[in-house]
Amino acid sequence: MLTKKYIKSRDAMKVTFRVDSVPEAESVELLGEFNEWQPQPLTQLKGGDYKIELDLTPGESYQYLYRIDGRWQNDEAADAYIPNEFGGRNSIVRC
Repeated sequence: MLTKKYIKSRDAMKVTFRVDSVPEAESVELLGEFNEWQPQPLTQLKGGDYKIELDLTPGESYQYLYRIDGRWQNDEAADAYIPNEFGGRNSIVRC
């Protein structure tokens, strides 16, 4: 799930990336253009879901994927998808 909120005082879009509970997952990470495809771990919430919040540039679009226990996964709530060079698709978030 994606949620977005414009923060006028910082001219930033606060984007919350959220993954539904993944039973027994050891690692849930977010990788994308906004972090140079370097893994950022999501925090597990009490209910079992995982989330991370990032401040992104309004008006921009970014490609991203989740990596869960080493397996790449698209976001079902992405704004769009684009083919990638590995024969799969990347998720898109529009800020």
